[in-house]
Amino acid sequence: MKTCIITTDTHLSHDTGQGHPERPDRVKTIIDHFKKKNPKNLVWEKPKKFDLKYLEFAHDKNYLNSVKDSFPKQGLNFLDGDTIVSPGSKEATKDAVGSILTAIDGVMKKDFSNAFCAVRPPGHHAEKQKAMGFCVYNNVAVGAYYLLEKYNLKKVAIIDFDVHHGNGTQDIFYNNEKVLYISSHQYPYYPGSGAANEKGNKDNVLNVPLSAGTQTHEFLNAYESIFKKVKGFKPEFILLSAGFDAHKDDPLAQINLESKDYYTLTKRILTLAKELCAGKVVSILEGGYDLNALKESVDYHVKSLIEDK
Repeated sequence: MKTCIITTDTHLSHDTGQGHPERPDRVKTIIDHFKKKNPKNLVWEKPKKFDLKYLEFAHDKNYLNSVKDSFPKQGLNFLDGDTIVSPGSKEATKDAVGSILTAIDGVMKKDFSNAFCAVRPPGHHAEKQKAMGFCVYNNVAVGAYYLLEKYNLKKVAIIDFDVHHGNGTQDIFYNNEKVLYISSHQYPYYPGSGAANEKGNKDNVLNVPLSAGTQTHEFLNAYESIFKKVKGFKPEFILLSAGFDAHKDDPLAQINLESKDYYTLTKRILTLAKELCAGKVVSILEGGYDLNALKESVDYHVKSLIEDK
């Protein structure tokens, strides 16, 4: 069994304007690296088209209509202060969602053992009724609903290790006992949510706030409480909101991870997934804004996915 990278070129047409940190080079750097490296046991797929009804599980219909109307015929349009769309964003945003659904189908059908979706825009800040923090659709949330609705799973866990709290994912699942949402993140920091006392109305949210300056050993130690929570929940599938901006070189935060720490973290998550859900894991790119740190960190992340056979 192999690991699959799901990606497509439509992300290149999602133009966020000059100087924006969430830029096409982020995904291009990752893809160019793996094409050149060409590791054994890695396969590639493009996101398939999907039934747009799955967007409606995660997002309000009025919001979806307003997004549909927001894509400009030319130039740029601001959905909020830093969430920007261009004419090409219409396809890129759909493909970002399509990538995680394609990855889930592949894992469920045993076409490959796990997957990483190298796409943009990211998704975890997008709330039920609001675009935010570079995010338009909440890709991972749509993925979780897809598992519940299409495959009739009863329990899905989302582990979000982006340095920023996934306020959108938390918002969408705050009342849903079938989805466990867990986030480790710098706090207090953008977007302001993610305090330890935000636990979900069904005790289905675990926030692990980390102080600015947190080092590797403190970060990895914090995951002991996370793994305990996941074990108690017993998910049938684990989705990863894989942000790589907790890296020491990332310009948008102050957590001090090294690239290789993402190998260690991923390895531990995969060991847990083997024990709980036969290794069913799909990961999707969220943040990470220093190109070299992002390339190295994703390389370690995918290396761990490939080795997990």
